[in-house]
Amino acid sequence: MSTGADTARLLERLPQQEPFRFVDEILSVDEHGIEAAYTWRPDADFYRGHFPGNPVTPGVLLIESMAQAAVVAHGIHLLELEGEDPDKLITFFTDAQIDFSGPVLPGDRVHIKGKKIFWRRRKLRSEVEMRLEDGTLVCSGVLSGMGVPR
Repeated sequence: MSTGADTARLLERLPQQEPFRFVDEILSVDEHGIEAAYTWRPDADFYRGHFPGNPVTPGVLLIESMAQAAVVAHGIHLLELEGEDPDKLITFFTDAQIDFSGPVLPGDRVHIKGKKIFWRRRKLRSEVEMRLEDGTLVCSGVLSGMGVPR
């Protein structure tokens, strides 16, 4: 299992940065999976238009948040376990099958859990779920991505 120093270093290695990084904290990571968290900032610009007067976090950004944790961050960890240099690769999101079951509102903190389905030839497929802090499931499914040389 990971240490606090490991998870902090892994978070720093994520290629996505503000304003497009949707992972605040990596709670745990090992060869089998990852847990992460993010708080959706109420002042994010996309809320002005999605939807005025009744803002809701766009589903595509929920998918992006799950992919950043369960595909990119977990993939970096798996590459490091194999002795590869993640900085020599760029991760591409390849596919998603996600079901949405509830809204994420401005200010909500979510927990993301990714469980490895398979990992081979730098391709990672994960079973992923996102829950509100109270445990309410807001979306779940399968995400895949792969690392390719820069």
